[in-house]
Amino acid sequence: MSKPGETVQTRIRRMELKDIQRVREIDVASFALPWPERSYRFEILENPASHSYVIEVELDGDKPVIAGMIVMWFILDEAHIGTIAIDETYRRLGLGRLLLAESVLDAYQRGIRICYLEVRRSNQAAQGMYEQFGFQVAGIRPRYYKDNGEDALLMTLKPVQPERLEALRRRRTPANPGK
Repeated sequence: MSKPGETVQTRIRRMELKDIQRVREIDVASFALPWPERSYRFEILENPASHSYVIEVELDGDKPVIAGMIVMWFILDEAHIGTIAIDETYRRLGLGRLLLAESVLDAYQRGIRICYLEVRRSNQAAQGMYEQFGFQVAGIRPRYYKDNGEDALLMTLKPVQPERLEALRRRRTPANPGK
């Protein structure tokens, strides 16, 4: 991935139809129960509550590559994070943290004050990242995941803390080298 001295640029933007193939590749590689392509089409074209974003990475002026995605639904002053994933090649660079921070900050600016998500009980890495944001376990959804009957932890960020999000967004990583 990135090497010492290599310049890494990131950009977060709205997900577009042209992104679906790449987003689906990331989803299939990341989850045992990936979303079907039609679900992403629905989110982009038909769901007014959907706020879907991708994060692009550009190394030393190469063509930008979609490295991750997030889908959130806004309902009144609440956001539900439906999915978030970073391509395995780009993990551990802070891209998930950056994507989540930017997305939740955008949600906050649009009046969102509470965020929810489900995460597999066994996914310690994701839980650790969410805890950095202030998410706390609020409940358990028994046998939530259809592939193996694993429980989901319902995590809640209440209230959304813009100062904390700003600090997480600015934290230096190889993918965010002191912008």
